Order: sequence, then C-alpha cells, then structure tokens
Amino acid sequence: MDYAGSDTTTGAPIPGQARSWQTDLSRAPSVTKIVIAGGFGVGKTTFVGSVSEITPLRTEAVMTTAGEEVDDLADVPDKSTTTVAMDFGRITLEADLVLYLFGTPGQKRFWFMWDDLVRGAIGAVVLVDTRRLSDCFPALDYFESGGLPYVVAVNHFEGTPRYAPEAVREALSLAADVPVVVMDSRDRITVVETLLTLVGRALLVTAERS
Repeated sequence: MDYAGSDTTTGAPIPGQARSWQTDLSRAPSVTKIVIAGGFGVGKTTFVGSVSEITPLRTEAVMTTAGEEVDDLADVPDKSTTTVAMDFGRITLEADLVLYLFGTPGQKRFWFMWDDLVRGAIGAVVLVDTRRLSDCFPALDYFESGGLPYVVAVNHFEGTPRYAPEAVREALSLAADVPVVVMDSRDRITVVETLLTLVGRALLVTAERS
C-alpha cells in the first residue's frame, strides 16, 4: 500500500514534500484516535514508534528496585524502562485518514489514567504476548465493558511458539466477530495492517449501532 506524500518503498513521509490533502483546501483529512493497550512489556511503545511519522512522545522512566515486587520481568529480562503515562504517535493512511495513536501504561498502578486516554477513541488494539495471556485480560474486560471496538494483536516475539489466530481466540474466549491478527510490533507493515483492521472493525460496529 502506498501512502500519500510518502516514499513508496518504505511508506515513510518524504521530508519537505507536501501531501495532497495539505495543499487541497477544499477538504480536510479525517482525524481519529486509537488506543494501544495490553500488559506490561508487551510492545506498546515499540508498536507506536514503528509507524509514527513524527517523533513519538514517550513517557518512559527507568525501572528501579522499588518496583521489583510489582513488575514481573521473568519474560522480559532485558526491559529497563517502563511507560508511566502514555505513548503518542501519528500516522497518515491513504490521503485523508490521520490516526493519532495513544499507548496506555501497562502496570496496574497506572490504570487510573485509562479513562482519560480512551476518551474520544474510535477503537483499541489489545496487544498480546502468548507467554503471558492473562496480562491482557484487564484490557479486554475494560473495552468489553465500555463497548469500545477492539482487535487483538498477537505480538510474536522471537523464540516463542507461533499460534494460529483461532487458537488464541479460543484461549481468550473471544467472540467470533473480534478480529485476531498475528504481527510484529517492530515491523511497520504488520503494524499498519493491524491498524487498518481496527479501523474496519470500528466502522462496522458503528454502522451496526446506527
């Protein structure tokens, strides 16, 4: 897929080159908000950073011994920082759709900020690490109870078993209409495909409710 005003080989914006919607004063792009959620260390910050066309805003703090009892690093031993407020990025899809990406903090002690981060969003991507499926349940419960459309994105880490989407659906007891995708948060293409899946899901749910 090509992006307006972008390098067709990488999908990245071309510095100094205006996009068509920036010079066409007869219309303006549609701007939407999307939330990226999931457990601690599941790849939310990487997800936002891999596609953002601006320098992503990150609120990461160095982890200290004070958090050892609440931050389980068993499956992410190399992680040394953690998001304490949010991640923020932006990506333009096609010529007239701009997505603002808001990554939520994963630790329970920061969940009080979720209501503010989710307000106004059209949907959410729930990132899942198959080594720690239970970590995504709070996010799934949150969006289910709030009625916000969401998709489940299995972030495939190196060295971990690869499971079929339907196997993940069954393990998480997801409804048949909830999209499940397998992706890599470091890979721009699979992240963009995940976002497009969510946009499609949000449009479908909105149409069904109207």
